[in-house]
Amino acid sequence: MSSISFKLSDDEIKTLIDRYHDLIKESPSEYIRYFIKTPDDTTISIYNTNKILIQGANAHLYGAEFLHKDKAQAGSDEVGTGDYFGPVCVCACIIEEEDYDLIRELHVDDSKKMDDETILKVAPILIDRLKHSLLIVDDLTYNRVHESYNLNMIKAKLHNQAYINLKNKGYKIPKAAYIDQFEPEDAYYRHLANEKEVYRDVTFKTKAETAYPAVACASVIARFAFLKSITKMEAHYAMTFPLGSHGPVDEKAYEFVKKYGLERLKEVAKWHFKNTERVIEMLDKR
Repeated sequence: MSSISFKLSDDEIKTLIDRYHDLIKESPSEYIRYFIKTPDDTTISIYNTNKILIQGANAHLYGAEFLHKDKAQAGSDEVGTGDYFGPVCVCACIIEEEDYDLIRELHVDDSKKMDDETILKVAPILIDRLKHSLLIVDDLTYNRVHESYNLNMIKAKLHNQAYINLKNKGYKIPKAAYIDQFEPEDAYYRHLANEKEVYRDVTFKTKAETAYPAVACASVIARFAFLKSITKMEAHYAMTFPLGSHGPVDEKAYEFVKKYGLERLKEVAKWHFKNTERVIEMLDKR
């Protein structure tokens, strides 16, 4: 369970109370002036000191609305870097103050906490509503680029490009802009040393997808793109591609190679993963 705390003015508290008037419950403490419990089990405690404590899985969604600096925010996240099969997808998106109600209604969270069926329903709504930039790097391209750059370098370049794309589309990127941190900030910018343009007005946060709605939305859109890409691959090659890099993944890769040949494995899988070595061993033994 996550929690967020901050202070509000009397006028802001009145706005909060008016909005959730029907959800006010009996106060559990003499120090809590109002106690609100939402349908998604988020609790909002309003203390006599004007301190606000929001607790629950969706605390970040309710809290961001009342933290003025975060009402408009941008965020980026990537999906597919831990999967042997399928592309790497990176999305950056912008959410405005008027988007928060929709995000709460859709119960948007870190995509890793949402089942794929829900993501397939929710993501198209976000894509239609939110300003965003989506990059999809297929396996052939990824494997070619990986010959020169490691995974973190590739991710850095994609996150940077996603933000530049937002700017080039004419969108005003909020000052509150976040990247789900995958390495130290100085290393991130070293990877971009030779880029023609670097977007620097971002904040790096670990587990940002659980703290900032914009990053959560970006993760959902990226996951949607990844799932749709897997579906297209399965139709094209007439076989299934399990997610992740364990379990039935090696056997399925072996099946693919027997059907299409080892070299074509680069069309559907990330060649540098250990899975490739294991598949080659399986070919030698069998």
